[in-house]
Amino acid sequence: KGEGHVEGEKVENPDTGLYYDEYLRQVIDVLETDKHFREKLQTADIEEIKSGKLSRELDLVSHHVRTRLDELKRQEVARLRMLIKAKMDSVQDTGIDHQALLKQFEHLNHQNPDTFEPKDLDMLIKAVSATYK
Repeated sequence: KGEGHVEGEKVENPDTGLYYDEYLRQVIDVLETDKHFREKLQTADIEEIKSGKLSRELDLVSHHVRTRLDELKRQEVARLRMLIKAKMDSVQDTGIDHQALLKQFEHLNHQNPDTFEPKDLDMLIKAVSATYK
């Protein structure tokens, strides 16, 4: 006996295979808690999302959502710093270009590690899009 989808039930999505998959999922989950953004996301076509038009809607989400996104970004930056440190420790080379390492992480704006801005959402969308071209 098959059971239908229940409103509000969490649907598990398959792993994307991206090294920032958990961050991506958390950002989407938080954005979907904002009614206005969720409606825009549901009505947007793929080109609006890829072009960054949807990212501008971030300025209209609630303060609570922005605060949670800021937290998520700080956690992701801390995780990436740990990865960079582990990589540096394994290489034991003092001539490492830190900026070059940071540029590997194109799914967020590492110039601003404290707040989640429209540019971060745009970069996340573009990184995912580039992966699946």
